[in-house]
Amino acid sequence: MTGFGQAHRETDRYTATVELRSLNSKTLDLTLRLPRFLQAHELEIRQQITKALLRGKVNFNLDFTRSTTTTSAAVSLNREALLAAFRELQAVAQHLGLSTSEETLLAALRLPGVIPSAAEQAQAAQAEAGPADEPTWAELQPLLTEALAAMQQFRHDEGQTLQAEILGYIATIRQQLAAVELHDPQRIAHVRQRLAAHLAELTQHEQFNATRFEQEVLYYIEKLDIAEEKVRLAAHLNYFELAIQQPDEAVGKKLGFLAQEIGREINTIGSKANDATVQHLVVGMKEELEKIKEQLNNIL
Repeated sequence: MTGFGQAHRETDRYTATVELRSLNSKTLDLTLRLPRFLQAHELEIRQQITKALLRGKVNFNLDFTRSTTTTSAAVSLNREALLAAFRELQAVAQHLGLSTSEETLLAALRLPGVIPSAAEQAQAAQAEAGPADEPTWAELQPLLTEALAAMQQFRHDEGQTLQAEILGYIATIRQQLAAVELHDPQRIAHVRQRLAAHLAELTQHEQFNATRFEQEVLYYIEKLDIAEEKVRLAAHLNYFELAIQQPDEAVGKKLGFLAQEIGREINTIGSKANDATVQHLVVGMKEELEKIKEQLNNIL
């Protein structure tokens, strides 16, 4: 399911930020982005994330930079290069019969190599700091724990919102089922009227077989009876409402199975009812069930 978690630490030596992002996925698909000095701990990091997150397309990123106070020692003037450049400029000035002044020094300062570039300064600082100045994974690991906790809280809050939304869809299906229940006596009365009309027509036929007719009437009535489907659908709705509120790690799968059973009963009611009003209510129930199925992709 979707989620986001972040943890940040800033010291006089470094700044580190751990960021976790997750999108919907039926399995756990984990991508790591680590600084070079932590790549040896990739397996350990994967195990911690896998243990905490059951599924999702998860991106883990650890951004690490050394503090400017650490690298400031590397920002220095290359005095040897400056003196060599100044002497060369003095020699050229004397050869041309020109006087030397402070402008000669300023010109020497602008020559390449006298003041290191930003890239050279960073490179020198990195070389000066060396691996010994880098934090250990044990020092940075609490950041991952903090980011995972933030993501779990994000998922929990999102889950509460989804739960309320899905329970609203279930309530709508229940209302439509109640409307089917309310309309069912009228549907049965219409069936009886049609059967009575057919009976009056058939009894006047010379080859009328009363026994065969009774058998077909019983089959017809049983085929149109939706009492059991209504009871099972109501039971599935009740169980769904209970299951979604249980602290079960695999509740998403259970709800998925229940949604299939709910859909099966709704379809059976629609096929057996043979009534326009019931069909209209069945279409409404199917629409709500599709909304539920879409949201179940966000539930573990």
